[in-house]
Amino acid sequence: MAYKIAVVPGDGTGPEQVREGLKVLQAVGEKEGFKLETVEYPFGGEHYMKTGEFLPDAALDELKEFDAIYLGAIGHPDVKPGILEKGILLKMRFELDLYINLRPVKLYPGVDTPLKNKGPDDIDFVVVRENSEGLYVGAGGFIKKGTPDEIAIQESINTYKGVERCLRYAFEYCRQRKKKNKLTLCGKTNVLTYAFDLWERIFNQLSAEYPEIETDYDHVDALNMWLVKNPEWFDVIVTDNMFGDIITDLGAMIQGGMGIAAGGNINPGGIGMFEPIGGSAPKYTGQGKINPLAAICAGAMMLDYIGEPHGAARIENAVAQVCEKHLQSLAAGEMGYSTSEVGDLVLKYL
Repeated sequence: MAYKIAVVPGDGTGPEQVREGLKVLQAVGEKEGFKLETVEYPFGGEHYMKTGEFLPDAALDELKEFDAIYLGAIGHPDVKPGILEKGILLKMRFELDLYINLRPVKLYPGVDTPLKNKGPDDIDFVVVRENSEGLYVGAGGFIKKGTPDEIAIQESINTYKGVERCLRYAFEYCRQRKKKNKLTLCGKTNVLTYAFDLWERIFNQLSAEYPEIETDYDHVDALNMWLVKNPEWFDVIVTDNMFGDIITDLGAMIQGGMGIAAGGNINPGGIGMFEPIGGSAPKYTGQGKINPLAAICAGAMMLDYIGEPHGAARIENAVAQVCEKHLQSLAAGEMGYSTSEVGDLVLKYL
C-alpha cells in the first residue's frame, strides 16, 4: 500500500522536526508493509519573503489530491504575526474544509507535569475543536479606524451545519475511543447566549442517539480550573474554535509541554493536516536542540487517520519508552540528546 503525503517543512525548526518525523514514518512503513510517497512544498516565511507568495490556488488544488499533509511549523520572526497564519494555515483550514481540530492530551510515564500529585493515569483526554467557524472566520470590521471614536467589531459565526457536524464527530470519536465514554461540551451559555444556545441544543439532540455516552457541560472558565485540579474527570471535550484554541495550550502544558504536543486538522473522510503545535521556535534553528517528539507524534496521528493504526501504535509505544527511559526533559536543549538522537531513540523502540 502506498500513500501520497504532502510535506510542508515550514520555518525555523520545522524542517528539523519534520526530518525526524519522516525518518520514523519511513521506518514504520518498512515494518508494516506500506510506503509513503512524499512531495515537499516550500510554503512558509522564507518563501513568502522571497516571492511574496503565501499558498497559491494551484498548489491548494494539488494538495486536495493527497492522502494527508505533514506540516512542520509556520512562523518567521521577520514577518508580522498573523500574516502567514492567515495566508497559509487558515487558508488550508477553510479551503480544504478541515473542520475538526483534534488534540490528544496524554501524559507519558517519566514526563513531568506541573500538576501536583497527578500522573499518566490522570491525564489522558482529547479535545475536539471546531476548526472552521467562530471568531476565526474574520467577520466584522472597523468604523472610524485610527480616530478616538474607532469601533472594532469581530463576530463569532456559528452555523447549524458547522456545529452539528463537529458535535457528531465528537460523539463518534468518544464512542470509538472506548475510554470513559464521557463527552463534555465546553461553552459559555451564561454570557454567549446565542452561539452556545445553538451548541447546547444540538448537543442535547445528538445525545439521544448515543445513549451509551455520558454527557456533561462546563463553562470554559470552570473547565480551565478543573483541567488543573481534576484532569482525570475528562475523556473527550468538544468546543468552539476560540475556546478550543485556548484550552489546548493549557492541555499541552499539563502533558509536559510543547515538545510532546501534536494535533490534527482534519476533514473526516477527506484530507487531514498533522503538525506539532509548538510553532517554529526560530531561536533554536539549526542547533539540534528542538524536541522532535511532537512532530513524531503528529506522524503517528497521521498514520492512524489514513488507515495504519498498527503503525501509529508502534510510534506511540516507542515515544512512551523514550520518554520514560531516556529523556531528562522535554524542553528544547534540556533533553540530554540532540534532535536527531531523539529520533534515533524512537527508531530503536519501534
